[in-house]
Amino acid sequence: MALAYTPGLKVKASATFHAIRRLPIPGQVLVEQGDTVEFDTIVAKTSVPGGVEIMKLVHLLGIDPEEIGRYMRKKVGENVAKDEIIAEKKGLLGMFGSIAKSPTTGVVQQVSTLTGQVTIVEPPVPLEIKAYVPGKVERILTNEGVVVRTSGALIQGIFGVGGETHGEIAVAVTSPDEMLTGDKILDTHKGTIVVGGSLVRAEALKKAISIGVKGIVVGGVEDKDLADFLGYEIGVAITGHENVGLVLIITEGFGKMRMSDRTFNLLKNSEGKAAAINGATQIRAGVIRPEIIVPEITPETSTQTPDDAPPSKGMEPGMAVRIIREPDFGRIGKIVNLPVDLQVVETESSVRVLEVALEDGRTVVVPRADVEIIEE
Repeated sequence: MALAYTPGLKVKASATFHAIRRLPIPGQVLVEQGDTVEFDTIVAKTSVPGGVEIMKLVHLLGIDPEEIGRYMRKKVGENVAKDEIIAEKKGLLGMFGSIAKSPTTGVVQQVSTLTGQVTIVEPPVPLEIKAYVPGKVERILTNEGVVVRTSGALIQGIFGVGGETHGEIAVAVTSPDEMLTGDKILDTHKGTIVVGGSLVRAEALKKAISIGVKGIVVGGVEDKDLADFLGYEIGVAITGHENVGLVLIITEGFGKMRMSDRTFNLLKNSEGKAAAINGATQIRAGVIRPEIIVPEITPETSTQTPDDAPPSKGMEPGMAVRIIREPDFGRIGKIVNLPVDLQVVETESSVRVLEVALEDGRTVVVPRADVEIIEE
């Protein structure tokens, strides 16, 4: 019988993880292959070129382009501070003169007698990248960065906002279907990654920011609460660059979505342990999922299969899957049967289906294309 495989999110108690830490432009790698690194170890650095400001002195001073050299106070290559006078045209008897102030701090790069423009280049901006996870430097990417190898629990979510951070896991609810409300966010949660159940409200997110919570992991969120929290409607194609004060990871989907037992129990068992999280999400080509990584096993002693290894088999009875279409969107269960014959579904199409025993006790029949495998 032909095998079918649907790529899915990972919820693993033990896995090997490779973090690729790459600079956006060439720079300097600060560690060696085999070095041990921590969450905040700086592994590479570079300088990003500063911005460019163009001043149109012909308009500011009312001069012809070829006259520009007569009125410049600064020469090419000289430093200039923001609001410092860069050129001046004196008026008759000291009256009706005009000046041009620099809009930024930088270096005068060019003075053009053809256009009457002055170009100012801002100072380069230092950029450093950290290891993100503790582990071993497995490979050096020359002048670009490193690959860090670590092992431990790996949980991927459906959607997230915010970039990378780390902190201890703190579970604020008693069950995976309990809502994470503002009263459950405590002062003691400062600096932690708070785990909720089925839903988080905007007021809880805002309180978490005020306390200094690093991140929140929860089953679901309402669209309106997410927009209220961010201050704008977000496009869900690519996220991860939002500067909102914390990282939010949704494990199940939008709306009130009970967190899966496996995910909740794995986070519960990791309470008090340091974890790295990243809310970056990309749902188009080149899928990127938000993630929670709880490092536990030293890379040199790990015997787990790398998390980027190809799947070794297709769908089989007993596999954990998540339904990704309504009416049971977000539900998690186990495959109990894989009928061979095609079946007619609600859309009147003939497709291959599977039977799934859900965590709530129901058994449903869904098209195989409507589920994703949860890699355990």
